[in-house]
Amino acid sequence: MRFTLSSRRAVPPQPSRIILTPMNPGAVKDYLLSLQDRIVAALERLDGGRFGRDAWSRAEGGGGVSRIIEEGALLERGGVGFSHVHGQRLPPSASASRPELAGRAFEAMGVSLVLHPRNPYCPTVHMNVRFFLATAAGREPVFWFGGGMDLTPCYGFEEDCRHFHRICRDALAPFGPQHHARFKKWCDEYFFLRHRGEARGVGGIFFDDVHEPDFEGSFALARSVGEHFLPAYLPIAERRRSLAYSERERNFQAYRRGRYVEFNLVWDRGTLFGLQSGGRAESILMSLPPLALWRYDWKPEPGSPEEALYETFLPARDWV
Repeated sequence: MRFTLSSRRAVPPQPSRIILTPMNPGAVKDYLLSLQDRIVAALERLDGGRFGRDAWSRAEGGGGVSRIIEEGALLERGGVGFSHVHGQRLPPSASASRPELAGRAFEAMGVSLVLHPRNPYCPTVHMNVRFFLATAAGREPVFWFGGGMDLTPCYGFEEDCRHFHRICRDALAPFGPQHHARFKKWCDEYFFLRHRGEARGVGGIFFDDVHEPDFEGSFALARSVGEHFLPAYLPIAERRRSLAYSERERNFQAYRRGRYVEFNLVWDRGTLFGLQSGGRAESILMSLPPLALWRYDWKPEPGSPEEALYETFLPARDWV
């Protein structure tokens, strides 16, 4: 079924009712599955196409559900994945910032999505919400939440960047004014290609190892990030999806997608965790674009829109 422009609305999803108790992984799992379903439903209304459903299992324990669309009206590729895995030893990528937890048994679950629109003026976007639980005999279990969202345009629009960052700020505002500045800076520093000396995109928010003030408060913050994704992205996609483009813009999009591939395969801890924990490669790598391009020592033309991306949009700045 196809939808007219007037029928598509950036309506915030209604959060499911979750009964919270101290350290309740079951409540987190229920929420994440609900979040995946609601985001997929909204994206199907936006695109007009359908996401496939691919359930998978992991030999050591756990599994997940990958929801993916390819060759849609808007999305050249889009993946919204849920995973819930457990094992006897926390992978190195998950204990890098908490070395005292190395070797503990673990349980990890999350929803992660990446959307690659076909139109070069419509930005790629990523969002992730995840939960970890590390356990060891005779010791208190340790939990933490992580996640965030970030925007990766090929052609920058100030209106889009300000909107996206404003919604990111709004997602964190109920939990104290200190979070947004910290998580924005964390995002700018994390989504940075150190070997290129350039940012992957225009940022957003990123957080890891959130466990204060308690389980309920940390879970509420993670839920708020998940609930604000659609209001952050859908209005941007609606504004840019019908802009006319040529082969020039598609070529630059493929070139910038190459940077996306480099970051995900070289630096991204989520990709490393999935591969180190024996996750399903197809589901882990569904974040990669369907087409990408590398050029040797390419430089944008002075004064061009492509140069503006590097000069105006990729350097870290305060958008709100």
